[in-house]
Amino acid sequence: MQVLANALDLDEAQAGAGGDDRDQDPWEGFNESIFTFNRQVDRFVLKPIATGWDFVLPDAFQRSLKNAMDNLSFPRRLINNLLQVKIGGAGREVARFTVNSTIGFVGFLDVAKDAFGIQQSDEDTGQTFGVWGIGPGPYLILPFLPPLTVRDGIGLAFDTAMNPMSYFIPFYATAAVYATNVVNERSLNLDKFERVEESVVDLYSAVRNAYLQRRAAAIKE
Repeated sequence: MQVLANALDLDEAQAGAGGDDRDQDPWEGFNESIFTFNRQVDRFVLKPIATGWDFVLPDAFQRSLKNAMDNLSFPRRLINNLLQVKIGGAGREVARFTVNSTIGFVGFLDVAKDAFGIQQSDEDTGQTFGVWGIGPGPYLILPFLPPLTVRDGIGLAFDTAMNPMSYFIPFYATAAVYATNVVNERSLNLDKFERVEESVVDLYSAVRNAYLQRRAAAIKE
């Protein structure tokens, strides 16, 4: 439930504020109303919880938890690297998962990056569809979800199916893990989100434009 930009930073927001991708947003009225709803959820629910989380838990623990969650996303990254014929990226993902799942204490430590310089090759199904030539479709905002396009929304459903937790623990436990991850991510980005909100006048357009530009760039890589 990342209800603002998907890890949008200040530079992206300001760059997005200067662009105009309105042509990809035929459902702007609907999207903007849901965006406003999501911001209120963030303001009155998620941000207070994340602030308390940040007060109680040290940054080192929060980052370790993020590392572990990233490690669980290995199947999604590996499969999509292979589907895009990014053999080097797939190899890096296998190496990262092997190292971090063993000497990285089941992924809580990112030893692969910190000790060996092996960077994550983050690919998802929406990117794969884009590489295959499938257009993004209209921009889309849904409750409790980050920005999407129709293509990326379909991709997100496939990515969710690649989560190994879905097959080994009950749904409520998976949902609890997901909620914990959302709170933890929000906690790690409290200052970043505040700077974005304070510095950008039209946040809806800035988030939309930055998201669409970032996704287009990722597909071209």
